Amino acid sequence: MSTAPQPRLNNIFKQLMSIHWWMAGLYLILFVSGMTIERLQDGVSFRELLFDAHKSFGVLVLLLLGWRMFLLLRVWGRKYAKHFPKLTGNWYFKTGLHTLLYVLMLAVPLSGYWLSNAYQANNINLFGIPMPDIFPVDGEASSQAAAAHSRTSKIFAILIVIHFVAQHKVVKANWRRLVAWVVKIRGNG
Repeated sequence: MSTAPQPRLNNIFKQLMSIHWWMAGLYLILFVSGMTIERLQDGVSFRELLFDAHKSFGVLVLLLLGWRMFLLLRVWGRKYAKHFPKLTGNWYFKTGLHTLLYVLMLAVPLSGYWLSNAYQANNINLFGIPMPDIFPVDGEASSQAAAAHSRTSKIFAILIVIHFVAQHKVVKANWRRLVAWVVKIRGNG
């Protein structure tokens, strides 16, 4: 009697989905902290602390994006080496949307990095670890960087909502799992 093969614990798809959800959570933190920073007055005591945390999470997202892209390229190499995708309207929509999402996953934190570097040198840390400057200090460029960061963030948020709607079946399944988990935890408590 044969049994079905067990999936490998180090499955690349599982790693990609894990990184996906970590990044989703971090982007939620970045959106909320960014909107909060925009609305806070300059004299508020915790504004600088929130700024530092926001920048640290931005750097962390860039690092995770690099890892995610490495894994994704490995998956694509294996998948498309075997067969070419069916070029349907749905494939073009999903591929276009994900391409835009990945471009903005890079553009949003990079524009924030530009904004911080344009404002002041040595202005970015990853939870206390100094990060190198990528862009020069430039007072005139800081307003352009601020506009770029704000606009790319808003476009990214809109595309995330579109992605969320397009993946409604996955969202519903994950919501059911979360509710079942919360019920299970409450029942044990």
